[in-house]
Amino acid sequence: MTLPNYQYSKEFAREMDKKDPLRKFKDRFIFPKVGGREAIYFCGNSLGLQPKAVKEYVQKELVQWGDKAVDGHFDGEQPWFNVHERAKKALAHIIGAREHEVVAMNSLTCNLHQLMVSFYQPTGERFKIITEAGAFPSDMYMLESQVNFHGFSPEEAIIELSPRDGEHTLRTKDIIDAIEKNANDLALVMMSGLQYYTGQVFDMQQITQAGHRAGAMVGFDLAHAAGNVLLHLHDWEVDFASWCSYKYLNSGPGNVSGIFVHEKYADQPGLKRFAGWWGHVEEERFQMEKGFKPMYGADGWQVSNGNVLGMAAHQASLDIFYEANIHQLRKKSELLTGYLDFLIREIGGQNGVLEIITPKELDQRGCQLSLLVHKGGKAVFDELYQHGIVGDWRNPNVIRIAPTPLYNSFEEVFRFAEILNQSLDKFA
Repeated sequence: MTLPNYQYSKEFAREMDKKDPLRKFKDRFIFPKVGGREAIYFCGNSLGLQPKAVKEYVQKELVQWGDKAVDGHFDGEQPWFNVHERAKKALAHIIGAREHEVVAMNSLTCNLHQLMVSFYQPTGERFKIITEAGAFPSDMYMLESQVNFHGFSPEEAIIELSPRDGEHTLRTKDIIDAIEKNANDLALVMMSGLQYYTGQVFDMQQITQAGHRAGAMVGFDLAHAAGNVLLHLHDWEVDFASWCSYKYLNSGPGNVSGIFVHEKYADQPGLKRFAGWWGHVEEERFQMEKGFKPMYGADGWQVSNGNVLGMAAHQASLDIFYEANIHQLRKKSELLTGYLDFLIREIGGQNGVLEIITPKELDQRGCQLSLLVHKGGKAVFDELYQHGIVGDWRNPNVIRIAPTPLYNSFEEVFRFAEILNQSLDKFA
């Protein structure tokens, strides 16, 4: 995609908004207030806004619960027995998968633990895991505990890849080289799809291909990638992945996660897994007999029946995503984040105080830009908040700003730049 010739002016931003085919979706979300004023919300990478339709979707299930009670599992317009099926069409669209490869269930770290049972089966010869240094803490804890569970030392088994000296992001070549170097004892490559701190999008296709050449399984935590960047998990032949739904997928705090399991594992009942009754074949589930028989595809990794109220909130957002189309959202995201990048470089590119550590290449970033503030960072962040800008602070000195294409505008990005300029003059 070729970015336009951006201009540092409100008029330019307003003209971009007029031409935006997705501008109507902004009105479908509820914006918080800061100091009594509607906020400019750039924190969808942490918690997405509430769709206005959530109340209607949840209320429908509350009525079903009140009117039918236990009969709601099999009776009514949308019986709860099949609640996990509702999200499949939109999730497959967002993740780049086939419907039987995805299912909404559990929470993110629980899902990763569940998937590791199947896809991390170390031996005395093959037991190492490659991941990125500085991964989100929950992923680090998950990997450490999995390695310990299998009787290995995390210090020996987990290979953490760091950027080169003086650089903020990992080079794809260095990731591939590390995979090839450890090919003989590598069991798993398990990384973020999008690094939460720097905002870097990893080349998941190349990483998957390299991992498979080395004889390893490959999986991704897509917490910051799902609903943000274009994914083609089926075509890339990723083995497994999981994500949360409360960031860019706007499903509510702590709401349901989702998993992807490639089609090649769809009908492998002998593959190790931790089973529960909701993953058992539907035709025999209520016979209440011994002997687990997994459902076809990702559904066979389910453990418990779905949280109906949470799934309703999830669906309210997924229906918006499917209508907006992830490909159209990505186009706007590139334009919107490109404008943010342009304005920040116009403001702080010459004084050395402000540095964008997210890659400039469009295919290596989503809608988040991570701003390294070398002087007065927290004061600058607090000043932004006082002016109604909701972003995200990460120690020691990074401000994460994520203009989300579903509900942010070019004029909001311009307003942010004006306030940032004032704050840098005041504190930096």
